[in-house]
Amino acid sequence: MAVVETVLTRVPEPLRSVLIRHREMLKFGIVGGTTFVVDNGIWYLLKLTVLEPKPTTAKAIAIIVATIVNYVLNREWSFRTRGGRESHHEAALFFAFSGIAMVINLIPVYVSRYVLDLEVPHVSRLTQEVADFAAGSVIGMLLAMAFKFWAFKKWVFPDELGHRRRQVAELVE
Repeated sequence: MAVVETVLTRVPEPLRSVLIRHREMLKFGIVGGTTFVVDNGIWYLLKLTVLEPKPTTAKAIAIIVATIVNYVLNREWSFRTRGGRESHHEAALFFAFSGIAMVINLIPVYVSRYVLDLEVPHVSRLTQEVADFAAGSVIGMLLAMAFKFWAFKKWVFPDELGHRRRQVAELVE
């Protein structure tokens, strides 16, 4: 039994039926949570060490690494019954839309640091870090995640191409 199905057996019935109907979104959220940890772990490691004066660059590098992890997990788990394009075409679309999402994610960090001047010496180090987290890891990530869920379902892993992947998945299971 898969992880999601195991968890769903422990959820009370009214909520279970809603989660089953939105299983794809639930999986997308779990993948998002995993890449959230990857993204922020790398971001803080870089911005508190070698890229301290360049928080936006550190965030961009973290997003790129998290995007690679995100592609593998979404392709093989969240949207495994969708899609059906050639792998290189699917990957190109995924990374193109992820690039747009990265720009969306970076805008709040840029605004926080360079428009609102929420950086040392204008504010305390604690205020700077809270502003960075709120801008990059909450606002930016939520905006990017909403865009990516829409774009991935519509363009990268469209359901109308999913019949081939569903047939393969049924043979494997």
